[in-house]
Amino acid sequence: MTDLNIVLCEPEIPQNTGNIARTCAVTGAALHIIKPMGFTPDAAKLRRAGLDYWDKLDITYYESLDEFLAEKAYEKIWFFTTKAKKCYTDVAYPERVFIMFGKESAGLPEELLLSHPDNCVRIPMLSELRSLNLSNSVAIAAYEVLRQHGFEQLELQGNLHRYNW
Repeated sequence: MTDLNIVLCEPEIPQNTGNIARTCAVTGAALHIIKPMGFTPDAAKLRRAGLDYWDKLDITYYESLDEFLAEKAYEKIWFFTTKAKKCYTDVAYPERVFIMFGKESAGLPEELLLSHPDNCVRIPMLSELRSLNLSNSVAIAAYEVLRQHGFEQLELQGNLHRYNW
């Protein structure tokens, strides 16, 4: 069974984090949030974007990037960045994996990326544009990990049974 962990480093926009929380809830992924955040966990926009999925979410907060890295020192972490050479689809993701994303305005810290170059991956896009929306990037990456593991814990037929199709 895939043990997918989504890590947000210093998220700034509550709507993005809410959308990501919803993606985590529907895929069974755990959400890890590294502070500081650009909003409070009880922000109305955050709650609204996550809809009524908050009680179905496995979420952990960390006071700093150093705390997270110390606690997860032996875990396989992939760092998503526009600065990587390796494409996210060129990776064989292990059963237990952490995929990390940086804040909307600046991405992940440069020193973190430089200290883990083999674990940095990117989502292809036009070179003259800066980046994809954070919640879109997380969804793309999460579903690639799940696809590689055959969508093990997900219902492939979706809600079709509700409509007798």
